[in-house]
Amino acid sequence: MTSAPLAAVTGAEGFIGSHLTEALVASGHRVRAMAQYNSFSSYGWLETLSADVLEHVEIVLGDVRDPGSVRGLAEGADCVYHLAALIAIPYSYQAPHSYVDTNVTGTLNVLEAVRALGTPRLVHTSTSETYGTAQTVPITEDHPINTQSPYAASKAGGDRLADSYHASFGTPVVTLRPFNT
Repeated sequence: MTSAPLAAVTGAEGFIGSHLTEALVASGHRVRAMAQYNSFSSYGWLETLSADVLEHVEIVLGDVRDPGSVRGLAEGADCVYHLAALIAIPYSYQAPHSYVDTNVTGTLNVLEAVRALGTPRLVHTSTSETYGTAQTVPITEDHPINTQSPYAASKAGGDRLADSYHASFGTPVVTLRPFNT
């Protein structure tokens, strides 16, 4: 008997990450879900999932800015879903270093773990904010990148790293750019 595939999710405590975790369990996956470490041991939106779902989820507190946390999360995973990000555009003007640390360095840590471990697939989550103000409607994947905030620039930096790891090392990564969710 084979065990269910293991999906690892960064940013699982967020709105999208918690619903992705729920959907993965519903589709038969075991999930290792990283929630950002905090002194309250809070699991964010994961706390709203039913006990039936959570029995298939291993929640780990960690931080994508820490390579060891990320490697531990990704160990043995069939796919890593990278959703961890520092969000909120207005605060990015006040604390751009924090956005780079999480959204660029955190993404680098995920890419390095996936590469080192030979993880078969990485799904990297970006944002439509990388496109800036629409130059054409509808916005397609060919739309120019035009970052207009430190947040958008940090997400575009993570995207470029993902692209470079695919081109340089063959890292099996795909980037999603959701719009208002």
